[in-house]
Amino acid sequence: MKKYGAMDRLGQAAVRIFLLLVLIATFFPFWNIFVLSLNDAGDTIKGGAMLWPRSFSLDSYKAVFANEAIPRAAKTSVARTAIGVPLTVAAVSMLAYGLSKRSLPGRRFISLYFIMTMYFSGGLIPSYMVIKSLRLIDTFQVFILPGLVNVFWMILVRTYMESLPAELEESAKLDGANDLVIFARIIFPLCLPIIATVVLFSAISHWNSWYDSYIYTSKPSLTTLSAELVRILNQYQTGAMMSQAQQLAQDSKRLPVSSESIRMAVTMVTTVPIILAYPFLQKYFIKGMMVGAVKG
Repeated sequence: MKKYGAMDRLGQAAVRIFLLLVLIATFFPFWNIFVLSLNDAGDTIKGGAMLWPRSFSLDSYKAVFANEAIPRAAKTSVARTAIGVPLTVAAVSMLAYGLSKRSLPGRRFISLYFIMTMYFSGGLIPSYMVIKSLRLIDTFQVFILPGLVNVFWMILVRTYMESLPAELEESAKLDGANDLVIFARIIFPLCLPIIATVVLFSAISHWNSWYDSYIYTSKPSLTTLSAELVRILNQYQTGAMMSQAQQLAQDSKRLPVSSESIRMAVTMVTTVPIILAYPFLQKYFIKGMMVGAVKG
């Protein structure tokens, strides 16, 4: 068994203390929001740091869900994530499978063409004109189609596929399998670690996206949960008009809440669902990222 000297133990202690400080610095703001959302609004006004609610209350959450805008926006975000993630995974994985074939004519040019889109963009106005010409303005499809393929995710999946033994496809072709069967029954199941990584990336992207809802939609029925959160935060900070948080408080049967507690509750409602996905995908996520880093 290897013995560690005093300097080794001191170095390990310093690293652990540093990581502990990083954990506190990153976790405490989120925990503070959670505590404030569960604390009585009248008690919160007193100020002071809190590690747990001094006066437990669910009035802020009752006020949030009493307003029809929040549940409606939540349904839009759930539908967007539930539909967008599978379509993105299918598009990215099939494109990666095609570009992983070294025998593909023009493979290098096609790969370079996709990579260039990662660094160059037409800007907001040309993008809006393209979306408008495709008649996607104020439609649910505007959340799905423009971002259907992410080049970086495609590169991760392609790199993973290139690391698989070529003999697998050769033996399948000898048995009469075509490319579609090989992809669906052999390649795709073997790529589950990197696919889980793409699923996590895509789910976070769809759930947290708000800018496209601001730019491309005006219908209340198409507002996403993140867009509602941004609207509440902006209106509360500018003070140019009655904040959405105050309006929520008024629409919720005069519950004892404040704009601050409403902001915290909406932030938690928006953040917690996507955080709950991490434990289920963490194992595949780490494995997939390690493979992508080593093979890339």
